[in-house]
Amino acid sequence: MYQRILVATDGSKLSKKAVDDAIALAASLGAELIALKVVPRYPQSYFEGSIPLSAEDVARVEQHWADDGHEVVEAVKRAGAAKGVKVKPIIARADVVSDALIAAARKHKADLIVMASHGRKGVKRLLLGSETQQVLTHSEIPVLVLR
Repeated sequence: MYQRILVATDGSKLSKKAVDDAIALAASLGAELIALKVVPRYPQSYFEGSIPLSAEDVARVEQHWADDGHEVVEAVKRAGAAKGVKVKPIIARADVVSDALIAAARKHKADLIVMASHGRKGVKRLLLGSETQQVLTHSEIPVLVLR
């Protein structure tokens, strides 16, 4: 059925549920799992009154975010290995999480995306946005959403 499953994680308690379920699904299907953490780029536009950082400081901040991201996906790799699932940990640097998820799924030839959703409704969803909704709307492959 599914040979390559991409699971999106940010290391949060909510995304851990998606990771656990994706590992279980991959184990039951004999599928490979791709663990993806999207790391933001440091904002390059500065608001009035803010203190811009030097290029070295920006690089240091971005490296710190990448290092944290690597820890998150390596934890998924270890959890997968404990269940006999091969996990490919990857980091994507992007400003828009949903675009990065879809691009990574395409690049790594995933045939399913697994992700968690807060299940926000109404004004909260409008104000906070929904990466999950964007992935559901724009993905060309199936998306399994866990609440």
